[in-house]
This record gives sequence, C-alpha cells and structure tokens, in this order.
Amino acid sequence: MTDLIGTTIDVYIGLTVIIAGGAAFLTGQALANTWQPLAKGVAYALLLAAGNRFLIYGLFDGELFTTSGFIVDFLVMLVIIVFAYRLTKARKMVSQYPWLYERTGPFSWRERHPHT
Repeated sequence: MTDLIGTTIDVYIGLTVIIAGGAAFLTGQALANTWQPLAKGVAYALLLAAGNRFLIYGLFDGELFTTSGFIVDFLVMLVIIVFAYRLTKARKMVSQYPWLYERTGPFSWRERHPHT
C-alpha cells in the first residue's frame, strides 16, 4: 500500500483525507454556492492533489513524483469535491426555490407537482 500512495497510511489519512480532504469539501461547497459548474472541480482537484503531494514530500519525506500516488490523491479530492458539491447544491435548490423543488435525498431534488 505504501508503494501505491507514496507514504505511510497514517500520514496519508491525516494529510490527504483529513486536511486536504477538508479543503476539497470546502471547494465543492464554494463551487455550488457560487453556481459554478462542477467541471471546474476537476481543475481544483488537480491543484489540491499537487499541493498535497508536495506537502507529503516536504513534511514527511514521501515520494514527490509518483504517478500512482498523484492519481489516488486526485481521485480522493475529486470524489470529495463532487460529494460536497451535490450535497450543497441539493440543499441550495430546495431552500432557495421551495415552490419549485422538493428534496428527494441528500444529493438530489425534483420538481414539485402543483396540486390541481
């Protein structure tokens, strides 16, 4: 597992999942709150993964140029961004337009059907 992620498990969980993952969650929320397209999240996930890889290298002597580690970091950041984006977007659509939409789950909404 260490060869795949380029560092130890405890460093990976602490730095990638908790710290950089928190930044990714806030990124997803910011994209949804400002009505930005989710496609921008891909670019932000790349930047967060690169920054995370550098912090792993600089602080914990992990591998800087590991393709598998960067891909795993990128995928973790992207999943967290998408999770936060959909969660925030569903909440925002229902709270801002309660006469148009109703919530169907934590990540989805649907149009309200008028009572005729």
